[in-house]
Amino acid sequence: MNDPQEWTRLPVLAAAVRRWWAARGGAEPGYFKLSYSCDWEDLLSQAGLISAELRREADRDARRLEEAGLLKLKLVKYRPYEIERLTIPFVAEPRLQHLFAHELPVPTPTTPDLSKIDWSPELCFLPKIRTSVPLDDLLKMDQFFKRGGRNRELIPIKERSLEIFGDEKRLDALRVTALFRAEQLNLELLRCFTVPLPFGWKRGPNPSGAILVIENAATWDSYCRWNTVVRRYSAVVFGNGYQFSDSTSSMTTIFAELGGSRSVLYFGDLDPTGVWIPQQASKWMQENGHASIQADLPSYAWLLQLGRKKAQSRKEGSEDAQPVNLSWLGLHAEAVAALFSANHRLAQEYVTWDFLRDQT
Repeated sequence: MNDPQEWTRLPVLAAAVRRWWAARGGAEPGYFKLSYSCDWEDLLSQAGLISAELRREADRDARRLEEAGLLKLKLVKYRPYEIERLTIPFVAEPRLQHLFAHELPVPTPTTPDLSKIDWSPELCFLPKIRTSVPLDDLLKMDQFFKRGGRNRELIPIKERSLEIFGDEKRLDALRVTALFRAEQLNLELLRCFTVPLPFGWKRGPNPSGAILVIENAATWDSYCRWNTVVRRYSAVVFGNGYQFSDSTSSMTTIFAELGGSRSVLYFGDLDPTGVWIPQQASKWMQENGHASIQADLPSYAWLLQLGRKKAQSRKEGSEDAQPVNLSWLGLHAEAVAALFSANHRLAQEYVTWDFLRDQT
């Protein structure tokens, strides 16, 4: 096995291997009929690969690892730039065990007879499936149900995980195992739910103004400072890249704090991903009775003006190759189409505090 050791330093591979080993470590060859797989978004979230930059690197690394045969990727239908699930093929397992030999804990395999245990109704499927989940974990869930867990109030998943297992992350790890397949176990039965990450935001001096969402932290800070002078927005929100499309429901909390729903504007990087994020978030807004998210056209005009001769090339293999609806950018659509056709992008940080300070 001559896989380069440097692959062990790729965060997305290390995270995938840890989850695979926690779910299946030590299983005999042929014990499982299906290769281990996990949801791409769950993997990135649990690994802390949340920012746009880290996500791009994870996407690039995952595609390299697929070419090497260590991973297999399932892409979203009609959106080949977006990964849906990650799988560790059976043939890659020995290679990964060799690569991570010094990091993976030694397994202590056990094969208890699950049919001899009087399971609560929610777990009566256990004798019919194959699972490498430790018996101790199964018994802890069984005790939760037998002590009236099915009638408990809904709480966040990490709180329930800590209650049942004494480990706030354990339930997240178990969600990718056979326990949570269709018509078996689910979070509703365990009386818990996942919690979208809340947004960082600052209230503005204009109570009736629109809300402005900024993709990246540096530009968010500059716009917050500028808003205290121009008094344009009721709030400036840090969207944090993909987090904005993943956690758009958190906007309802901001609406409540401000006294009601209002228009939401967005300003992000001028690359396909930066344009795709607010459009995805806008779908949730419309489905839940809010106005669609609009582009902050003056900000994009400034970005095109300031970055005209400074555009960066997009990385090969990036999800930034994805097609997006440029009509969302209104009168700037043609200029942005030309930018993308040249395989270029503009970071929103070209709109600096020094520039904004002069736009009063």
